[in-house]
Order: sequence, then C-alpha cells, then structure tokens
Amino acid sequence: MTLSTDTPAPVDADADALRTLLRHQASTVTVVTAPGSPAVGFTATSFTSVSLTPPVVSFCLNLGSSSWPTVAGARHVGVHLLAHHQQELARTFATSGIDRFAEPTRWRTGPEGVPILDDTLAWLLCRVVERVTVGDHAVILAEPELLRHADVGSPLLYHRGRYAGLATGTDEVARRPAA
Repeated sequence: MTLSTDTPAPVDADADALRTLLRHQASTVTVVTAPGSPAVGFTATSFTSVSLTPPVVSFCLNLGSSSWPTVAGARHVGVHLLAHHQQELARTFATSGIDRFAEPTRWRTGPEGVPILDDTLAWLLCRVVERVTVGDHAVILAEPELLRHADVGSPLLYHRGRYAGLATGTDEVARRPAA
C-alpha cells in the first residue's frame, strides 16, 4: 500500500480515534422507546436495516444507560425516525435525569404498550428477537411488525457532533429520473 505524502499517517484504532473518525459519518437520528414502569426512551444514531427477508433492524444501547434495564427485558420497542425540525425532541431523549415523556413531548400508548411519539418522520413497532452484548453495548435485533411513515419531510441527521439536515432540493434531485 502506498500512502500519499499529503495525507495524515494512520493512527492506532483506539476509542478516541474511532470516535473522531465516526464523526465524519452522517447518521439518521432516531428515538427508541420501550414500555415499562416508567416507560423509557433514548436517542440513537445506530439504527440500521439488517435484513429484508425476514425484516430485521438493529440499534445499539450502552449497557450503563438508564434505559438498558427496561430494554433488556422488553418484548417490543418503538423506533422513531426524527424529522429535521425535531432537534429539540432528539436533545430531550438524549438528556439524562429528566422525564423525557413530560410536556412538551407529545406521545401516546401504542400497540403492545409501546410509547409512540407524535409527528415523527416514521415509526416502527418492533418485536425484539435478540440482544447481543459487545463490549460496553448491546446490539438489539428486532423484527418490525407495524410501521408508519410520512410521504414528505426531511430526516434529522447527526454529523460532526451536531444535528444537520439534507441540503435544500436534495429530495427532488434524488427523485428526478435519469436522462
């Protein structure tokens, strides 16, 4: 392998270096909710599709999170894809030590008792099928059972340590047929 002289030298892939590198990856911002007494929810940027046949999605959660004990035993969870205008909702569910479901959060109890947040870009009701512990996190694998999505709107993204959105007109360009 030949490295260009104008690129930085590789560094050891420790936690700090990996965190710095991953800040360059834009991630969809989601809020995951689970029923409990009390219900829990947290902001996650690790949501992804794992398989289409059968449908399986995943997200990760720190084992030290206050939400972990509830999620560890939950049969169902809700995954909410946030719209660009929902930065404050993302911050609320990323804040420790508060009632995340108190006003101004708007939500209702959905199927299987899962809290469903209002006005999100999309939501999925998922049945948890497996939890895999990896280091200080658990990877939760879940099968979507119900979903709902808006036909319009732009997703909330997280990039370089802050919330972001798509550039104006991106949706229209992506939908325009090739010449």
